[in-house]
Amino acid sequence: MVQLHEMVLRDGHQSLLATRMRTEEMLPIAEKLDAVGFFSLEVWGGATYDVCIRYLNQDPWDRLRALKKAMPNTPLQMLERAMNIVAYWNFPDDTVKKFIYFAKRNGCDYFRIFDALNDLRNMKVPMEAAKENGGHVQACLSYTISPVHTVDYFVDKFHTLVKMGADSLCIKDMAGMISPKRAYDIIKGCKDSGIKLPMDLHSHYTSGMTGMAYQRAADAGVDILDTSISPISGGTAAPATESVVAAFKDTEWDTHYDLELLIECRAYFLKVWEKYRHLHRFDALKVDPSVTLHQVPGGMLSNLIFQLEEQGARDKYREILAETARVRDELGYPPLVTPTSQVVGVQAVMNVLHGRYKVITKETKDYCRGMYGQPPAPIKPEVMKLVLGAKWKDEVIDKRPSDLLEPLWDKKKKELQEIDGGALIKKEEDVMTYILYPQVALKFLRGQTIPEFTSEQLPLPLDHILTRGMVKQSFPEVKQLWLETLPPEQRSGPAQIPTEFQVEVNGEPFEVKVVPSGGFMVAGAGTAAAQKPKDVEGGVKSNLQGTILKVKVKKGDKIKKGDVIATIEAMKMEQEIKSERDGEVKDIFIKEGGSVSTGDLLIQIL
Repeated sequence: MVQLHEMVLRDGHQSLLATRMRTEEMLPIAEKLDAVGFFSLEVWGGATYDVCIRYLNQDPWDRLRALKKAMPNTPLQMLERAMNIVAYWNFPDDTVKKFIYFAKRNGCDYFRIFDALNDLRNMKVPMEAAKENGGHVQACLSYTISPVHTVDYFVDKFHTLVKMGADSLCIKDMAGMISPKRAYDIIKGCKDSGIKLPMDLHSHYTSGMTGMAYQRAADAGVDILDTSISPISGGTAAPATESVVAAFKDTEWDTHYDLELLIECRAYFLKVWEKYRHLHRFDALKVDPSVTLHQVPGGMLSNLIFQLEEQGARDKYREILAETARVRDELGYPPLVTPTSQVVGVQAVMNVLHGRYKVITKETKDYCRGMYGQPPAPIKPEVMKLVLGAKWKDEVIDKRPSDLLEPLWDKKKKELQEIDGGALIKKEEDVMTYILYPQVALKFLRGQTIPEFTSEQLPLPLDHILTRGMVKQSFPEVKQLWLETLPPEQRSGPAQIPTEFQVEVNGEPFEVKVVPSGGFMVAGAGTAAAQKPKDVEGGVKSNLQGTILKVKVKKGDKIKKGDVIATIEAMKMEQEIKSERDGEVKDIFIKEGGSVSTGDLLIQIL
């Protein structure tokens, strides 16, 4: 018998719908999912926490409690990023322990814990915390292909995880590139070497090999396979649950699940899929064997497409995939899973848009310093020099990154209590939200987050701004469908001005993209027109669309070339904005927490 771990409520929509499924779409089908008898249901963790507060205006803790109440019979599982928790950087031990405690208290039974670099030092504290709170620890190794990641590499590390107290083990093939032979060899190697714990294979259908890999995994003795209900499966998501159940019926691997009940679940999620049509992207739905080369995982592919659209760089998609493979090689073959997928992926985007390592994110610097853990292989020295400077060897640490961090919980709780007179703390978990995503959390906790859409608005109309990417991929020749501005009643802020035009010169058509660089912003309904400053001498402009995290200078400050004047969050990564000249800060056109677009004027330095 093989059991299934169902992922439609987390990894499925993270891979195909940019993690945007709202809680109210999950609850109506919860009772039927609970009746199937899955090994576990993945409902939380990964990108769901961030997306809930950033884009959906929903509390992730409320979601977890509601789902646990609706599905009391099936263990609920979260994906926990070791010392990164559900964010993209390391946290101190006290914060990780608090998070695990809250997660268990609110309804999480199983904790799938992994470290992006397979640095087992980073997994020790969350594993121990989950065990102490009565949780099931499914210890994960991130799968990737490189000269370092041999079968023996995985078998040896799994043996160490057994000794560290794991309750079950998982091969996390987040990019969907494991071959049938490699799946068989790793699982058989573990079983033959004496590992008795249940083994799980997690994969996506990206390469097209996954069905065959699952069969060979079953041949080798796998205990659990990861799947997703069919309407939200395939492509960059997992294989379809119903298909695996049907394939194993009347065999030694029979799941004994009720296929008719699963088809009822399928009927429900077909309606959900149709409601979320504005998020459909062909690139995420197609089989792409090139994943075995660029190794970009499903969740990252789905989100990368949307992020590139935000940056006006959708046409660079294939070039960025190729650059991602090159950057990964240079950085020591890290498995491309959050947060290293973001570190490598965003650096690849910067390299394509601005030149190789001309713009370096804070996270790339931290990675090279060892602040995420030890890379699987040495980082290329020439890259270390570009990123950290000539004396890069002095910058590198050799200890567990979190050992360098001071306890955070009490400090941040006091800090939040002093904001808005303490009114933002309705429950202890709100402090955790603030620690994980400070800027986003303040907006969310103040009730200022505007959801991208609500369930009642779905499916969004074809002329809605969020639908244009989907419409453009389907009807690129009918530009009036995806270039029109929103009707007044749909505007919640400044109207969107077209930036792509077809210009005819001497009878020959040319496609032109206009990059905004100041000027006037057209106001939306109920807002006053706002004039933005035009280009000025000594003006520093944003090279990305994002949110200003910190303004590091004030008017009158004397600064030197290379000084950091502000930080911006773009594509979930933090980038330093540096002065390109010596001078004095004459004017500041931005505020912390404010949004900026590519080409926006930030600061004047003369």
